[in-house]
Amino acid sequence: MSAPAWLSKPLDDGRILCEACNQHCKLHEGEYGICGIRKVENGRLELLTYGLAAAVNVDPVEKKPMFHFLPGSRAFSVGTVGCNFSCKFCQNADISQYPQEHGHKLKGQSLPPEQIVQMAKAYDCASIAYTYNEPVVFFEYTYDTAKLAHEAGLKNIYVTSGFETHKAIDTLAPYLDGMNIDIKAFSETFYRDICGAKLKPVLDTVKYAHAKGIWIEVTTLLIPGKNDSDEEIRAIARFLADLSPDIPWHVSGFYPMYKMLDTPPTPPQTLMRAYEIGKEEGLHYVYIGNYDDTDRESTYCPSCGFKVIERRGHLGERVHTHLDPSGACPKCATPIAGVWE
Repeated sequence: MSAPAWLSKPLDDGRILCEACNQHCKLHEGEYGICGIRKVENGRLELLTYGLAAAVNVDPVEKKPMFHFLPGSRAFSVGTVGCNFSCKFCQNADISQYPQEHGHKLKGQSLPPEQIVQMAKAYDCASIAYTYNEPVVFFEYTYDTAKLAHEAGLKNIYVTSGFETHKAIDTLAPYLDGMNIDIKAFSETFYRDICGAKLKPVLDTVKYAHAKGIWIEVTTLLIPGKNDSDEEIRAIARFLADLSPDIPWHVSGFYPMYKMLDTPPTPPQTLMRAYEIGKEEGLHYVYIGNYDDTDRESTYCPSCGFKVIERRGHLGERVHTHLDPSGACPKCATPIAGVWE
């Protein structure tokens, strides 16, 4: 299905500039953006996957992962095909890279914004998560859905690689409550060679969205020999701690995927080391992902150390919270940063 990709503008040379992400595609008639789903047709940019969902699930919000955002609640998760990155380790390459690898073909089920909101309510979800592929590439679809979701009392979450333009963030901000942003590495070489992107715009997005008051959590997938040195781990932790020690940081284990099948899984020791480095750098909330570790999946009060949220399971999905209704520690009354209602 196709709809105007209105986050765009015509250029003097006849091309159309896509203003959704920092790939800044400038397209002639008939050309596709890097994402594979935004195309110039009849002199305007079209979003080819508007209302066409390739993946739909009801998930614990912890699976996004969002640990400080309505813990224990459900998120209605939706994504399309297409992506503005080309990560060699992508776990959802069957949809994210589908147009690029299938001659710009599309796949999915018809699911207009109104129906997403209706289904989210029917499944007793507290939020809608735009996820599985990069949500900014289907921006107009997410925008229309998010606006309706807010009107229905639902919150909205972007699970993203962080390549949004400031214009995209500004436009969506009134309806966007949370973001989990990947900082995939702290190296421009990694971003260029493994992801087909750049690091600096991602760091700018983290800072900009945080300044806008959107709740931010960050995920880093640690890949052996690629981004798992102590120096690089520490650089990410320091960047986040300098911005705010209250930003939760999820350090996750890699499993061989897509074009990195010969790379070994992340040893648990690497995750534990990253956890300690994050704490050393002053982050209040560091979590291990893709590995069962109840102690390192749970949340502790930064003042008194009391375990305020207990999590168990592979993705920390079995949740028991001790927070008071305002989101404060029941032992010392210290406010715990997050979205609790």
